[in-house]
Amino acid sequence: MQFTVAIDGPAAAGKGTLSKAVAKHFGFAHLDTGILYRAVGLKTLDRGRGVIDPIVAEELARRLKPEDFERDDLRSVRASRAASKVAVLEGVRAALIEFQRKFARRDGGAVLDGRDIGTVICPDAEIKFFVTASDKVRAERRYMELRMKGTETSLEQVLADLQSRDARDAGRDTAPMVQAEDAHLLDTTELSIDAAVAEAVTLIQKRIEQGRN
Repeated sequence: MQFTVAIDGPAAAGKGTLSKAVAKHFGFAHLDTGILYRAVGLKTLDRGRGVIDPIVAEELARRLKPEDFERDDLRSVRASRAASKVAVLEGVRAALIEFQRKFARRDGGAVLDGRDIGTVICPDAEIKFFVTASDKVRAERRYMELRMKGTETSLEQVLADLQSRDARDAGRDTAPMVQAEDAHLLDTTELSIDAAVAEAVTLIQKRIEQGRN
């Protein structure tokens, strides 16, 4: 069976947790597409000694390897900032599109989460979701996550970083982060992750059954 679940939304809204839970429930493969950009961003910074060179970033995007996704700093603040910067580069996005689309149409079903899955990568996905939450709630979640990992930062800095990334992601010319017209909105500001997962599972199951009829 080929069945694609596209999940988009800003950072710390809960789309990663939702995606993993949905994939596990249905036995679908899961791809956090943000990892691709984080890996490219970090490799570009390493190559440029802290500088993002567009030409180098595109070259590295075309040569990504599985081991590039095993770095232990892919969830760092540095990786997040680098990902946002290389994600606005048209050459980088073009280099990664084919990889994502092939993954989406693999046999057995697939869940992809990111920022342009339902609008650019998989506009024909069988079902789409846009997961969001208030800036305050997202910042608190990310702050706690970073503190648990031993990262020294402040809630104010985390909030500023999130808002800065949101502006870049939504304002870029190539594949901006927007909710697809046919996406189901899940606002997790007050909705628990368990409730969000339950709602998503119900909608996906209904869509699967419709496809069988």
